[in-house]
Amino acid sequence: MFELVQFIIKSRNIILFVLLEVLSFYFIINNNNYWSIRYFNTSNYYVAKVLDWSNKAKQYAQLRQVNNDLAEENRRLNALVTQLQQLKPSAPTSYKTDSIFATRFKYTVARVINNTTQHPNNYITLDKGTADGIRPGMGVISPTGVVGKVKSCSEHLCIVTSILHSNYMISSKLVKAGVIGSAKWDGINPSRMKMLDISRNTKMYRGDSVVTSEYNSTFPSGILVGRVIGVRETPSQTFHDVTLSIGTDFNNLSFVYIVENKLQGEQEKLEQTTEPEKK
Repeated sequence: MFELVQFIIKSRNIILFVLLEVLSFYFIINNNNYWSIRYFNTSNYYVAKVLDWSNKAKQYAQLRQVNNDLAEENRRLNALVTQLQQLKPSAPTSYKTDSIFATRFKYTVARVINNTTQHPNNYITLDKGTADGIRPGMGVISPTGVVGKVKSCSEHLCIVTSILHSNYMISSKLVKAGVIGSAKWDGINPSRMKMLDISRNTKMYRGDSVVTSEYNSTFPSGILVGRVIGVRETPSQTFHDVTLSIGTDFNNLSFVYIVENKLQGEQEKLEQTTEPEKK
């Protein structure tokens, strides 16, 4: 207390000066309409600025939670859309879909913690592993298209083989033409890939969507692979040279969805029984 009194005594001139300045401003503002209005407008401007900065800071701090909520909502919608598509496929009216088959796909939200696009064979690391029910062979999609397939897992992480891989092929379908082929990355541009095995007799449409086909146990049918941006014919070839713009932006991956086909093991085991007869 004594030290505080000593400080006030030593600084009395400065304190008095500040008090007089404040008092002067008070009288000027209250007795002069021009300065009163200027003070009011200026103070409102800076108060609004401070509130704006404060709100932006709060919104930025909440972005992670907002992203998590949106990813979870997309997961739920993906599951619902897939179920509806499987329950009502393009089939004769007499065909009845098995309810277990229609609900075989399950989605799990995962965060991308590492991703490469510059190599001939690229991989992605996700923050989900065997503790979350993830296993090799599961498909991975983004909100805008196909991403890849789970290659290996640890308890809390998994490695995904990206579709930007020299050996990865996706059974795909041209929506307008209704023709099935294979989509494969050519190892050059991470935003482009080729669609193979499309006959020159097929009528092509620039801008046509290419989606995962029904002949696929990894992904639900109808997931976007890309869109046709170029078609070239070579006289010596029997197939179109088709270039696609990839649906997924691999340079901006944040959240993805791991797709579990609960009947995949049963399907693959059954299909393996016919392998000896194919040789």
